[in-house]
Amino acid sequence: MLGTRMYMMFVIQRLHFLRNVGHFEAVSAGAQIPLARLALLHAENGRGKTTLTAILRSLGSGNALPISERRRLGTQDAPHVVLECTGGPPQAMFQNGAWNRTLGQIVVFDDVFVAENVCAGLAVGAEQRQNLHELILGAQGVQLNKALRDLVDQIEAHNAALRDKADTIPATERGSFTVDQFCALPAHADVEPAIADAKRNLAAAREQEPIRLQPAFTALAMPAMDLAGTVALLDRHLADLQADAAARVHQHLATLGPDGEGWVADGMRRIHEPIAAAHCPFCAQGIAGSPVIQHYEAYFSEAYDQLKQTIDATLGAFEAAHSGDVIAAFERSIRIATERRGFWSRFCDAPEINLDTATIAQAWQGARDAVIAALRQKANAPLERIAVDEAARAAVADYQNYCDQVAALSQRLDTANALIVGVKQRAAGANVATLAGEVTRLEATRARHGAATAALCAAYLAEKVAKAQTEGQRDAARTALENYRAAIFPAYQAGVNEYLERFQASYRLANVQPINQRVGSTCNYQVMINNVPVPVGANEPAAGQPSFRTTLSAGDRNTLALAFFFASLDRNPNRAQAIVVIDDPVSSLDDHRTLTTVQHLRRLAAEVAQVIVLSHNKPFLCRIWEQADAAHRCALQVARSPTGSTLVVWDANQDSITEHDRRHSRLRGFAAGQVQASREIAQAVRPTLEAFLRVAFPEFFPPGTLLGHFRNNCQQRLGGPGEILDAGDVQDLSDRIPKNCSPSSLFFKSR
Repeated sequence: MLGTRMYMMFVIQRLHFLRNVGHFEAVSAGAQIPLARLALLHAENGRGKTTLTAILRSLGSGNALPISERRRLGTQDAPHVVLECTGGPPQAMFQNGAWNRTLGQIVVFDDVFVAENVCAGLAVGAEQRQNLHELILGAQGVQLNKALRDLVDQIEAHNAALRDKADTIPATERGSFTVDQFCALPAHADVEPAIADAKRNLAAAREQEPIRLQPAFTALAMPAMDLAGTVALLDRHLADLQADAAARVHQHLATLGPDGEGWVADGMRRIHEPIAAAHCPFCAQGIAGSPVIQHYEAYFSEAYDQLKQTIDATLGAFEAAHSGDVIAAFERSIRIATERRGFWSRFCDAPEINLDTATIAQAWQGARDAVIAALRQKANAPLERIAVDEAARAAVADYQNYCDQVAALSQRLDTANALIVGVKQRAAGANVATLAGEVTRLEATRARHGAATAALCAAYLAEKVAKAQTEGQRDAARTALENYRAAIFPAYQAGVNEYLERFQASYRLANVQPINQRVGSTCNYQVMINNVPVPVGANEPAAGQPSFRTTLSAGDRNTLALAFFFASLDRNPNRAQAIVVIDDPVSSLDDHRTLTTVQHLRRLAAEVAQVIVLSHNKPFLCRIWEQADAAHRCALQVARSPTGSTLVVWDANQDSITEHDRRHSRLRGFAAGQVQASREIAQAVRPTLEAFLRVAFPEFFPPGTLLGHFRNNCQQRLGGPGEILDAGDVQDLSDRIPKNCSPSSLFFKSR
């Protein structure tokens, strides 16, 4: 992965010290070898080149594993590495399993890069495609992707917290509701009455037929006792009767014993003639001269009869209204009302019936008896004023109080009858399941807004709000990443294909696309060969079909890896500050691809902070060395030492000189008189001349052609349209090349 932030200009100045890592036991020779902007490092196989690459990779990432896993075998001491750097604190030190600082601008191409981003062996797995996704994103995209993944992780943390908070809410209180449904239940100001109503409605729905058949309340009443009217009746008398006459009648009636007045009154009704001619109904004697009879006539007049009738009627009506059957009927009505109340109270508000019928009956009877006694006393003496005593008045008042209580209860029962009508109507068309659900909802509402549970729900809802906010941030981060990827992925594909074209690869990439997955983003792509797509990633071909493994050679895979690396480096916003480490990039590459790599590395050395190329291939390194800026290049070699490997200066100039250059140098020295004639000089003449002729006349002097054959060909073509050399040159060549000449004879003849 490339750098993810802005960097100062750093370069690695020296490999100061290497201890107990790989083949390096205790190497400090590198402290004397400065590293240039372009540093070439040659090493034979197994000398420590890969170890140095791992050290630089570790310095870039801060990951200690690439070093710690290469601890020198046979020692218990931990690795210790010191690198000198410019542009900051001079030394980067790895000790005790950690770096004191890192250089995040280091980017490395090696087998690890290939295995992580391109393929592991012959296969492209999910891990490679995930790493390639980040490689394509580059610094800015990695930040966007990291922000998105951090938010996704936060959402997972929210989910875990929500599960924990949900578990604290008792399932016994939630009932059939989910946690979200339970917490969303709104508060109900009158939840208890509502629960009672709902339960009654549910009970009514379950007993539709009994409700239909059960009667409502009937009116309750106790017969009135008109004490005022009774008192008035008891106080009535005949106003036109003289007091002395009345006194005499009373005096006489008193002598007659009990009910004497009635007896006399009955006798007076039996006198049908006028008093002057009337006879006593008892003794048949004339009564015209009796002074009492006249008083009787006045006393027992028509008004008297009416009064008696009124008294009798009042007494009879009172006795009928307050007879024992009436009291029993009242007690029975109270008992029926109580039973109905027991039934209807299950379905609606029915008033309590707390009447003590025994006490009422007792009070009733006491009041009744007092009134009847007074009326009977009046009936026995209609013309007497009968007073109602306080005990009788208290008994009637007590009775009236019970009458008022019964009347009020009857009114309440009548009000309940209206509710009963509603119960009957609702029960007739009720849905038991719906009503049961309403009861459950209300009971859950009551539990939800209890003090303890409300606090738990508040914590859960707060966490849910926090999750929603994080989800909003995640969506915004995903949109930003998608917009960025929509631009960067096509550009990266074009960049890779541009490098593949430079390498003259026979394939191209197509449909390089990001894929979002829960475990992290990845990417898919296709390798286009002969305009036929070979999918890599999703929809990979089945076994037995052409695939990435079978269609790309080892050189093609290495070329693709280089194209991936160079294309990602081109899009690194901190490219100018990058330290690029390349380890054996031309493995399995042909001459053209090797030359293309050489040319690109030369250009790259002028565009980034530093390029470090490691390889066991001297010709490859020498080709980079040639034409590189001499002022900004250096060459090192990992050489054998008695204890393993060490660092030495490498004379790349010497290894860059070809054998032809050496021969030519010898001949120039001989011609200038600086070198004496020798067999070595003689042996250099013929190959040098052949090399010249092969360049000058490539079509007539192909590889493997001898000088004699070339001379004969020139002689045969003299004067013709295909003449190679003119006659003078052919003669000069013939003079200098006798038949069956040896290199030494050619040399001495040339002198």
